[in-house]
Amino acid sequence: MANVAVVGTQWGDEGKGKVVDLYARSADVITRFQGGNNAGHTLVVGGEQTILHLIPSGILHPGKLCIIGNGVVVDPSVLIDEMNTLKNRGLLPDSTRLLISEKAHIIMPYHRRIDTARESQGVGKKIGTTGRGIGPAYEDKIARVGIRLCDLLDDEVFREKLSRNIEEKNFYLTKLFNEDPLDEKAIYEEYRTYAETLRPYAADCSLILQREIDKGKRILFEGAQGTHLDVDHGTFPYVTSSNTVAANACCGTGVGPSAVQSVVGICKAYTTRVGEGPFLTELKDETGDRLQKIGQEFGATTGRKRRCGWLDMVLIRQAVRVSGITGIALTKLDVLTGIEKLKICTGYRAEQGEFTEAVPANLRLLDRCRPVYEELDGWPEDIRGIRRIEDLPLNTRRYIERLEELAGVGMVLVSVGPDRDETIVLNDPFVG
Repeated sequence: MANVAVVGTQWGDEGKGKVVDLYARSADVITRFQGGNNAGHTLVVGGEQTILHLIPSGILHPGKLCIIGNGVVVDPSVLIDEMNTLKNRGLLPDSTRLLISEKAHIIMPYHRRIDTARESQGVGKKIGTTGRGIGPAYEDKIARVGIRLCDLLDDEVFREKLSRNIEEKNFYLTKLFNEDPLDEKAIYEEYRTYAETLRPYAADCSLILQREIDKGKRILFEGAQGTHLDVDHGTFPYVTSSNTVAANACCGTGVGPSAVQSVVGICKAYTTRVGEGPFLTELKDETGDRLQKIGQEFGATTGRKRRCGWLDMVLIRQAVRVSGITGIALTKLDVLTGIEKLKICTGYRAEQGEFTEAVPANLRLLDRCRPVYEELDGWPEDIRGIRRIEDLPLNTRRYIERLEELAGVGMVLVSVGPDRDETIVLNDPFVG
């Protein structure tokens, strides 16, 4: 049996929620390993939409163990609201266990205030963050002043850390941004309530995961965002504040690298991006508008309209390399139906004429690059009802085959519609 990591191959929003939900049927444990409530995973089951921001997407399946790993930064109010919403809708089965790593860092009100102040007042280059406090929370983690869940649950430790941090953050907010200071007492009282609500869910998740692995249980590692938002390997600085690549499945949950045997990269049949940053294949025309409208390309977390463009295989090849992807799950293929001519970016050409097959780290160089396209015929047929790859239109199959050739990795799944059942499953990644 193989344990599986699921990661995005683009700039997020690839449809990871649906794929994780599908694979959760075969998994015993689903664990989220990075990011925070800046991510939104949209699931459609029986025509009903559910958006999750912190809780692993496997939560809708009974009898599962769902874990929020130490690599995640947790906003307690968002998590508790999400739990209550699921319970009220009858979507949190009694047989499903939810645990939170005691080492997960907590998002505090000062993180959100600093995040929004930086973006609104133009300190540094505008990144296009969600304003949820994710970046500042990770900053405090690296600076060794962050508050973890285990700290929140220890009143003496929490008081001490909160007092020290409030003094520093209030100086920063009032002196640099001319903002009102935060009320330490009010924050303390608010977060003590969160502590008691979350106490039953706190656990040494690294130890629990290892025990499940030793029992031969199937583990599904759920990533958020996408490869090119990775703080090391993405289009820096227009990235998130955590490592989104598959290697962080281990660091972000507390298991060794031998725990992951298979990596599924989620690839949308075209490319989208939310917020600022380079996007070489972006379409600012009718085709781009069509992709945005038919694909319902709005951010699940912010509601912002996503920028849309042709599929960029330079991004995908790089994602395959840095995450060791063993199979691709292609999503939103149905959105391309009806477009007469489809383009795929196979490389970049710089001003001097040189051809590059990788994404340049220097954004000035990247900005001077232009996409090199290959054109394929589209298909007019509705593919949402198809469940076998051989029943797809010829041009649809040619599109898929070309993507496999360019990526150097085969397809394990093709999504032909938003619903859980609108899927063609080609290979089971849990079978090692």
